[in-house]
Amino acid sequence: MNAFDPEPRLDQAARHARLTQVLGDEGFRIFFPLAALYAALWPLAWVGLWHFDLPFARTIPATVWHGYEMVFGAWGAALIGFLTTAVPEWTNSARLQHRRLWWLAALWASARVVGLTGADLLQPLAALADLAWLALLTGYLLQRSLQLRTTRVLAFAGWVAALTAAAGTVHYAMWAGDVAMMISGVRFAGLLFLGLLGLALARITTPVSNVILDPSEKTSPFRPHPARLNLAPGLVAVALLGELAGARFGVSPAANGFLWIAAGAAFMDRVAEHFIGRAFFRAEILMLAGSAALAGSGLLLLGAARLGAPWPESATLHLVLMGGLGLGVLTVLSIAGRFHTGQTLGMHAATKVAFALLVVAVLLRALPPMGWLPWPPGGPHLLASLAWCAAFLLWLHDFGPALIDPRTIDRDGC
Repeated sequence: MNAFDPEPRLDQAARHARLTQVLGDEGFRIFFPLAALYAALWPLAWVGLWHFDLPFARTIPATVWHGYEMVFGAWGAALIGFLTTAVPEWTNSARLQHRRLWWLAALWASARVVGLTGADLLQPLAALADLAWLALLTGYLLQRSLQLRTTRVLAFAGWVAALTAAAGTVHYAMWAGDVAMMISGVRFAGLLFLGLLGLALARITTPVSNVILDPSEKTSPFRPHPARLNLAPGLVAVALLGELAGARFGVSPAANGFLWIAAGAAFMDRVAEHFIGRAFFRAEILMLAGSAALAGSGLLLLGAARLGAPWPESATLHLVLMGGLGLGVLTVLSIAGRFHTGQTLGMHAATKVAFALLVVAVLLRALPPMGWLPWPPGGPHLLASLAWCAAFLLWLHDFGPALIDPRTIDRDGC
């Protein structure tokens, strides 16, 4: 059930103009629905429609396009929406609106047209479009830092710049036909997104916990230890440097395994921070804790695989990138979506079901290859993709009306 009443009827041109105006008011209104739609439909098409292949993929493996599109397609849209919405709040500055947001959306969408079909001949177009929006996003963060003389967004600028370099590496490998470099580049980019997740969780958890513990917002009862604020993304950065050292200087997989175990432990430490009494069982806190738990568990298992544990790394990476990142993205979409449409915390039943479905999808995808769960009936990963699709579409059904309602525009910020 939606809290927003229907508005008076308008003719089609007026409705279109108003919808464009509302969506262009703030980054999350455009990019959160794009992220949800792409995250829902791309894996379902990959499994159910194309059967793990793409219609025009020839020299570039379809599996590379699959991983790349999840990282830069689904999670990329969420990243654009999150940063263009949060940075003006953090820096008390004017927000990107209208034409600039639509240009970012056009660049993002241009690359997705190529990735959806795996059209090798159009790969340079995808490269130019994705590198353009990544570079523009990096420049936006650096410009705000320099103009306002603040360091609050510099860490994000560094991670997005690294993500830009990773995208460039993948596309260079596509052009050169180096499949091993493509695969390692996509994996590296996904783990870079994990560092961004750690930064985002650190900045979201504190205000959300304080609002839940004191709805009047007169006190700040939840104050995490400052030294632990960036521990998880910091250790992810160290582990990624270990990956680069392994490729360049021959560092052993076992050494990298210990680094990933340390990064996983840091995410599990974030889970412990969420034990704030009975409020732990609030949906918002459970979602934040669950994202860190899935990311941490996946990294611990990845490290164990590097040390000789008998399960495939691909399964652990799905636990990290599909579970930790997927739940984290859905959490960010939900919490920011409510705050920035003038609503208070408190998730509807549809959103709670969406989170449950997402966790089910992750377990169905990651655990059977590890031998920890029987393979479900149906085609390979079909049930997992259906549950995953339903999770994001349910979120969109729940939040969509508020995103396009002009009465939810908050001129003063959340």
